[in-house]
Amino acid sequence: MAVRCDAVIMSRSEAPTPQGTAVTGNLHDRLLDRLLAGLPAEAVLTDPDVTASYANDMASFCEAGAPAVVVLPRTVEQVQHVMRTATELRVPVVPQGARTGLSGGANAADDCIVLSLTKMDRILEINPVDRIAVVEPGVVNATLSRAVNEHGLYYPPDPSSWEMCTIGGNIGTASGGLCCVKYGVTAEYVLGLDVVLADGRLMSTGRRTAKGVAGYDLTRLFVGSEGSLGIVVRAVLALKPQPPQQLVLAAEFPSASAACDAVCRIMEGGHVPSLLELMDRTTVKAVNDLAQMGLPETTEALLLAAFDTPDPAADLAAVGALCEAAGATQVVPADDAAESELLLQARRLSLTALEAVKGTTMIDDVCVPRSRLAELFAGMEGIAEKHDLTIGVVAHAGDGNTHPTVCFDAADPDESRRARESFDEIMALGLELGGTITGEHGVGILKKEWLAREIGPVGLEMQRAVKAVFDPLGILNPGKLF
Repeated sequence: MAVRCDAVIMSRSEAPTPQGTAVTGNLHDRLLDRLLAGLPAEAVLTDPDVTASYANDMASFCEAGAPAVVVLPRTVEQVQHVMRTATELRVPVVPQGARTGLSGGANAADDCIVLSLTKMDRILEINPVDRIAVVEPGVVNATLSRAVNEHGLYYPPDPSSWEMCTIGGNIGTASGGLCCVKYGVTAEYVLGLDVVLADGRLMSTGRRTAKGVAGYDLTRLFVGSEGSLGIVVRAVLALKPQPPQQLVLAAEFPSASAACDAVCRIMEGGHVPSLLELMDRTTVKAVNDLAQMGLPETTEALLLAAFDTPDPAADLAAVGALCEAAGATQVVPADDAAESELLLQARRLSLTALEAVKGTTMIDDVCVPRSRLAELFAGMEGIAEKHDLTIGVVAHAGDGNTHPTVCFDAADPDESRRARESFDEIMALGLELGGTITGEHGVGILKKEWLAREIGPVGLEMQRAVKAVFDPLGILNPGKLF
């Protein structure tokens, strides 16, 4: 039987095989009895209609199994109980946050325990002196951001889904966001973790201090591991002083190539924008159609640049001049914070707007060196034309991370086939240009084959060896990554 997700087709003999046991008959009853021995009844969900609603994240075309049970623990001890039970009965466990992921990384396996961490949503500490926050994995990104703002502090990672996504999910996928060009990604803010291992033991990694190099960096190992090595139950996060209010500039370009040239000029000139985002014509039109925001549909590419420096107007003027030198037809700096936020809202709506074009989207996540951005955009335009598809592209242009979004009708088999083929070609193009298959969405199910191509057979062997150390029974998020 094949395991298929989009264009990725692998036989079971090629993929790692979890050693869990099918949960049927008496085993199912034993599983529920054991779970209920350490969990309150309301934390154990078995209604098939309810458990089915936890089966998948937001990725298209990624297969999902039927969970045996969904558990919603509130304490570390309850998570430990779940993992001890799973190990004893050899039942696979799929950890989940808000399921806003785009790679199938949170999709259920057949007969698994879905371990939803959304009820572990406490901010345990905010320390302005040490500039750290200590949180549980179910804390929503935006909730944390607003809480630390009240202390004059700032938690920079801000995925587009920041109003819904959880810190645990952000850690699992090493997610990024709009401000990465200046402030970096989630991995750079995770100082320490408490992790429940596959056998139920609790391990602490990292530190609370500003510096620390004791032993292997196991904290970084868990960031981006997509729940395949352990369950994060607490995180120590680094904070920064809250920066000044940023101002945004919008620049229209006659081509994506010209906009990419402007990006290169800005970065080569030593500027450090807090945001540098690119939307192509298709994306701009989709946002206007969805929200009537009045963005300039005559443009072929819209570049948004922001600065949160003491004198953002001066920085915007310098960047505006570089945009004009690259061929911008119009450069419009925002007059105030409200106008700036309106432009950023347009960017945040991009993926939702593209989904509305045809009803279904396949969202890619290719990251290339900034110097190759123009080649990537040109290649993606050719792929869209070749397959007669609508592909909107929105990008964290400042760090080369693009999100080509294929819009298609899932009810049309031929269009679905062409969408899957375009996905493969975009992946291949990214690697050809010296890039990576994912800058922030993770591998999950969607990109297993492509991970193997990117890291090679030796790299894959070493990653599987690491997995075997932490999860010798193969019960943690089986079927993901490789």
